[in-house]
Amino acid sequence: MARIFKIRTKKVGQPPGTLVHVGEARTEPVRITVLDYDLDQLQEFCVTSIDQCLDFKKKPSVTWINVVGVHRPKVIEKIGDCFDIHPLILEDILNTEQRPKIEDFDDYIFIVLKMLSSDDTDDGMEEIRSEQVSLIVGQGFVISFQETGGDVFDPVRDRIRKSKGKIRKTGADYLAYALIDAIVDNYFLILEDVGEDLEVLEEELVTNPSSDTSHQIHEMKRDMIFLRKSVWPLREVISRLSRGESEIFEESTEIYLRDVYDHTVQVIDAIETFRDILSGMLDIYLSSISNRMNEVMKVLTIIATIFIPLTLVAGIYGMNFDYMPELRWRWGYPAVLLFMLFTGFLMVLYFRRREWL
Repeated sequence: MARIFKIRTKKVGQPPGTLVHVGEARTEPVRITVLDYDLDQLQEFCVTSIDQCLDFKKKPSVTWINVVGVHRPKVIEKIGDCFDIHPLILEDILNTEQRPKIEDFDDYIFIVLKMLSSDDTDDGMEEIRSEQVSLIVGQGFVISFQETGGDVFDPVRDRIRKSKGKIRKTGADYLAYALIDAIVDNYFLILEDVGEDLEVLEEELVTNPSSDTSHQIHEMKRDMIFLRKSVWPLREVISRLSRGESEIFEESTEIYLRDVYDHTVQVIDAIETFRDILSGMLDIYLSSISNRMNEVMKVLTIIATIFIPLTLVAGIYGMNFDYMPELRWRWGYPAVLLFMLFTGFLMVLYFRRREWL
C-alpha cells in the first residue's frame, strides 16, 4: 500500500512530486506527472485535474502520463473514461496481485509487470519487495500506473530531458520499450545483491553453520520462488511484443524488444542457478549437522566404551561378600586403580591405532 500523505493542491507547471487534489476526503495520495515531448520540445509538469490529460490525447507528440497511487478507484475510473480504457483493465490495475501479462486491444496494449526493489534487513540479508506496474501503450501516449512513488524510471526521464539516444526521435512504442527495459535491467541489480548474500551465506555455512543459517537458506529459497513468479511470465509478454503482433509497436522497435527478451532469459537462468545453489547449500547444511552429530556421538561412545571395563571392576569390588580375594591385601586399592588406568590407556591406544580417535 502507498504511504499516507496530506493531500494538497498545486497548479500546472509546478515541479513533479505534487499531489493531485481530486475532491475526495481520503488521505491516500495520487500523483500524476506528464512528460510531453518530441524532437524539438519538452513539457514536464504535474496536473491538478485529470481532465487536463485530455489535452495530450490527440497531440502528435509523445505523451507519458505517470500515475502514482492506484488505491483510489474513482481516480482510476476517471482516467479510464478519459482514454476509453475497458473496465476490466481498470479492475486489473486496481488489483495489484496480477501476474505479468499482456492484453492487446484495438487502440492500445495493456501490460502488467513487476518492479522489484531490495532493502537491508537486521540480519544483513536483502529483503526483496515487489510493486505492480501497469502500462497502457497507445498511439502517441503511454500511461503508467504505480503503487508507490519509488521507481526505476529516472534514467528514462533523464534521457528524455537531455535528449539522449533515440528516445526523443521515436514514438510511444519506443518509450514503452525503455520503461520495460529499465524494469528488467533492475532485475540484474537485485540478482547481484542476492549473489552477494549467497556468498556470505556460503562462507557461514562452511565455517559455522547454525539454525540461523538454515533459516536464511529457507528465506532465500522463498525469495527465489517469488522472483521466479515475477519474472517467468514476463518472458511470454516480451515475446509477444517482439513478434510484431500489434500495430502499435513498429518494426524498428522489435529488435530492441528482442534484446529485452534475451535479458529476461538471462535473469530467469540466473534465478534457476541460484535456486540450484540454495538446494545444494541446504543439502550441505544437513550433511554438516549430521556429521557434527556423528562426531559427538562417536566421542560419547568411545568414552562410554572406555568406562565399561572400569565399571565392571568397580562393580565387582563393590559387592558385599566377606570372603573375596584381595579384600584384606594392603596394596589392593592402589593396585586396582593402576589396573583400571592401565586398562583405560590400552583401550585409548587401541582406538587410536584403529583411527577411531
